[in-house]
Amino acid sequence: MRTTLAASRLALGWLLGLGLIACGAPPEPGGPVAGWASYGGDAGGTRHSPLTQIHPGNVGDLEVAWTFHTGDVADGRDGKESGAFEATPILLGDTLYFCSPFDRVFAVDAETGEERWRHDPEVERGAPWGYTCRGVAAWIDPRAEPGATCSRRIFAATMDARLLALDADTGARCTGFGEQGVVELVAGLGDVEPLEYGVTSPPIAVGDVVAVGSKVRDNRRLAPPGGVVRGFDARSGALRWAFDPVAPGTPALSPAPDGSPRFHRGTANSWSIASADPERDLLFVPMGAPSPDFFGGLRDGVGHYANSTVALRASTGEVMWRFQTVHHDLWDYDVGSQPTLIDVERDGRLRSAVVQPTKMAHVFVLDRETGAPVWPVEERPVPQGGAPGETLSPTQPFPTHPPPLQPGVFGAGDAWGITPFDREACRRRIASLRSEGIFTPPSLGGSVQLPGVAGGANWGSASWDASRQLLVLALNRMPNVMTLIPREEVVPIERKSPMEILFPQLGTPYALRQQVLVSPLGVPCIAPPWGTLVAVDLSDRADYSQGPVRWRTPLGTTSGMAPFPFHFDWGMPHMGGPITTASGLVFIAAALDDSLRAFDIETGEELWRGSLPAGGQATPITYRLGEDRRQYVVIAAGGHATLGTTPGDSLVAFALP
Repeated sequence: MRTTLAASRLALGWLLGLGLIACGAPPEPGGPVAGWASYGGDAGGTRHSPLTQIHPGNVGDLEVAWTFHTGDVADGRDGKESGAFEATPILLGDTLYFCSPFDRVFAVDAETGEERWRHDPEVERGAPWGYTCRGVAAWIDPRAEPGATCSRRIFAATMDARLLALDADTGARCTGFGEQGVVELVAGLGDVEPLEYGVTSPPIAVGDVVAVGSKVRDNRRLAPPGGVVRGFDARSGALRWAFDPVAPGTPALSPAPDGSPRFHRGTANSWSIASADPERDLLFVPMGAPSPDFFGGLRDGVGHYANSTVALRASTGEVMWRFQTVHHDLWDYDVGSQPTLIDVERDGRLRSAVVQPTKMAHVFVLDRETGAPVWPVEERPVPQGGAPGETLSPTQPFPTHPPPLQPGVFGAGDAWGITPFDREACRRRIASLRSEGIFTPPSLGGSVQLPGVAGGANWGSASWDASRQLLVLALNRMPNVMTLIPREEVVPIERKSPMEILFPQLGTPYALRQQVLVSPLGVPCIAPPWGTLVAVDLSDRADYSQGPVRWRTPLGTTSGMAPFPFHFDWGMPHMGGPITTASGLVFIAAALDDSLRAFDIETGEELWRGSLPAGGQATPITYRLGEDRRQYVVIAAGGHATLGTTPGDSLVAFALP
């Protein structure tokens, strides 16, 4: 009897133990501790964490730990102040720092979400488009006494073109930086229209230099303010160097009357996120296209650094190398993704490299020291016959490893629709357009563009798991129609962003009408998935015979666009990027259905889906402050007015119970 009772108790104990596991075990003690010091996790933008407390076996138990509200909602109501909450926080000590769409900077407790301070730069308001702030940068002065005012700084840049230095402990401006904590970035640019020039992505600090690019409102006019990239002294705010992206040998402009430098107009700008290799004193800058994007016949010497990854000496701004991903861009194929610094297997050894994803769904792997392709890049002939007055590049660069991640040709036979009527309407529409592959030039009769201007890959960038040699990135797949309109035939149209936009391109012979290629029912004319999450094996191991794509899975459901019960896992357009962890997880929101997801990095299987109070068009982070602390996954959930996702103002933290 005693033996039977003991056995019963033992069995009951095991069952209770299993029940506790099934209901959500407490977080595991021990294991790695790690933060998130830079926008991309580290200076090289790998977006990878060594944390393991949350793993495939317990990720399903994640729950909301805390939520913080900024009070800033850029939902575009009444045609005003449209924008997106695209911020990725950084962690310094036990504090998270991030910005709202209106450039207010917040410091919150990383364990509780309680506010510690906020700073409002009072940006100019009233524009009906484009308010966003993707993040801030931190810098610790090695010369300062610990605890001294502004010994730890938060650098933030604004939509109205100011660079701010804030004390990390209080949020007060560092008065010794620039003019009372502010450097005006419009200096040397000449004529600048209101909110035509500003900054939407975080600055980057390397050594004792803080560098910043800019966002220029493109497609509005010929020769807008130029895209100079500048490095400032992190202590004083004095200009240390300026990279004016014109062709080598172009004479510098004469200084302004006060002796300050002036910069060329109409050049490509760097609106996205830079990366750094501090040990090599290198800064890697992704460059956009010259404006206007869709007609290049009047560009004059401004395209040399356009659509390129450019390596600069971080301390001096000297150009070390550049690699151009598109020649003479006519498709708005900016280099929007942050360059990712990796060590990749090649010929049996690790090579220091830069990975550059692009809107074309091309991924270029470049030597970090020289910019030379690690694997061959081929110059291939592309369609010719542009609009009158246009010039075209006869070839474009195509990577061979990995090869292009999306098909390059889309014709009438590829038309798709929910109904036969829809499909036939799409087939006729495509047949009436010029569609000769990824580099079909814009035309007077209309040209198909696939991928569209959103990508492929965009500013969400990629994550790199070095132990698995896997690059994880999200790709859009939505065709556009580009139609050039002669200047004398241009008539105003109602902006139906993102479905239809008229770009004036003032100063050129043409405006451009950009439309998403959809059926009469408003459904894309291409078969889903319209958004995917992809894992690419970048090593060249000999036994890898199935190609470099390890897996590909749809990202997002139609619940963000269609009523219940018409919710399908078709993969949706998205904005935002993934992160990976050493435990084998990929976290990403980005899609239109207000969800944060976790995937198995080995298989691409979705393991968990957490509900967000608004659209998660941002990149998450993860951190753990101590061995006795929980690991958090944090995401900005405030929506994206252009994509039409749920508006809000939340920063949401998930953790195990």
